[in-house]
Amino acid sequence: MKDTRTPPPLTGDERTVLGNWLEWHRATLAFKCAGLSDEQLRVRSAPPSSLSLLGLVRHMAHVEQSWFRRVLDGEDLPKLWDKDRDNDADFNDVDTASVKEAFEVWQEEIERARAISAAKSLDAVGDRNGRECSHRYVLVHVIEEYARHNGHADLLRERIDGATGD
Repeated sequence: MKDTRTPPPLTGDERTVLGNWLEWHRATLAFKCAGLSDEQLRVRSAPPSSLSLLGLVRHMAHVEQSWFRRVLDGEDLPKLWDKDRDNDADFNDVDTASVKEAFEVWQEEIERARAISAAKSLDAVGDRNGRECSHRYVLVHVIEEYARHNGHADLLRERIDGATGD
């Protein structure tokens, strides 16, 4: 599998550095999923965990939606994947979930997040459960979410077919 990711720059202003690190981590999750069958994307890490690559994609679609659309842009919309019913539905319901839909929704949420982020200053403030939350915080938090879960993705991919790497 060929790695086509663009490494983040070593220099630049804050928006450039944060934006490029976020893009790196988005591309890393896609890279970890590349070339796998639907069944491989559903493979769980180890009981009792419900962690899978498909679950991670679904979860990160939820993260993108929650932090950019709900928190930063103030949209009032239902949670993805029926998470109002089961907070872990993004991970728990992968056995019958559509892989195609999950990847499409994830990419749609990324595109919406990019548009919201581009339109706001880093000092813009949204609402997180009644508390102010800056755009800067949202970017750092979403980078942290991807970084943590990309570590999980790396272990899952290695378990599935032995592929390793950043």
